[in-house]
Amino acid sequence: MRVLVVEDDEAVASFVSKGLRQSGFAVDHVDNGEDALHLLGAESYDAAIMDVMLPKLDGVSAVARLRQAGCRTPVIFLSAKRSVQERVQGLQAGGDDYLVKPFAFSELLARLRALIRRSSGAEQPARLKVGNLEMDLLKHTVTREGKPLDLRPREFGILEYLMRNVGIVVSKTMIMEHVWDYNFDPRTNVVEANICRLRARISRGFGSELIRTVRGVGYVLDPE
Repeated sequence: MRVLVVEDDEAVASFVSKGLRQSGFAVDHVDNGEDALHLLGAESYDAAIMDVMLPKLDGVSAVARLRQAGCRTPVIFLSAKRSVQERVQGLQAGGDDYLVKPFAFSELLARLRALIRRSSGAEQPARLKVGNLEMDLLKHTVTREGKPLDLRPREFGILEYLMRNVGIVVSKTMIMEHVWDYNFDPRTNVVEANICRLRARISRGFGSELIRTVRGVGYVLDPE
């Protein structure tokens, strides 16, 4: 899952971005409304977390312009102001949820996941299961045959994407778009390296490999 964080307060941006990355999200960050408008119009995001008071272009105006342009990326507004009127304005401009600062990261994460689930139009359970491989998205754990597997955050993100698309070949570009931020250099072999490590971690000692390479196309997680 790929999220854009739009926040000009460095401490808040670092806190939110770090927490999201540790939870398996790919995160991009900008500190003003104009850059947010550009990225959300040009890139594919599963959601955006946007401060209301931003330099160059405020968050409410940025979202209103995005909606007018046809961008449907779900947005959670963040604001230090508690007035009902401001919350109403944000939602009427096209925001999907509103969280008042200060907030608990656990609440932001729960709201974000619920928002992505609703916007997808499909049920997204807290647990994913493919054969004897199981992922708990809330506890951020992976097991195979009930045995815990120790995955790095990128490996977890790749595996989540493959499990959500089980039996479907996904390309390197598709993986990059959902697991890495926009600063990623597509000329590197980091996707291949992570796939190689992930394949070893979920296959070693179990007798069968679940991730199959489709030469010249991408990768697929095969159900057993």
